[in-house]
Amino acid sequence: MRSIVSALLLMTTLSGLSRAGEMPFDPVHYEAMRNSGMPFAVVFHADWCPICRAQSPVLKELTQSPDFMGVTLFVANFDTEKLLERSLGISKQSTIVVFKNGKEAGVAPIKPDRPRVDNCA
Repeated sequence: MRSIVSALLLMTTLSGLSRAGEMPFDPVHYEAMRNSGMPFAVVFHADWCPICRAQSPVLKELTQSPDFMGVTLFVANFDTEKLLERSLGISKQSTIVVFKNGKEAGVAPIKPDRPRVDNCA
């Protein structure tokens, strides 16, 4: 399984000038990104999840860093986006799904500790 940083590095390499940064999940923008073929990711977040809360600032920092410019990260609410979860086969919060060329390219659980994330680059 790929780490979150490895997945985002892959997307950065392929992203070009796609819409960058973190944004709440929106089905219209999600479908537009899939149809564009540009790489992006969806992270499943739950406010009650300690791992999600710990990783939220790390993900925000990563999407704002020069290394990840051009990468769009949709933040999907694990408790409300059940249709999306079913369509992607997601059963746990704190999971990231990476898309390339409109298709799922990888799924990985998000690690709770920043040092591990930083050391994966």
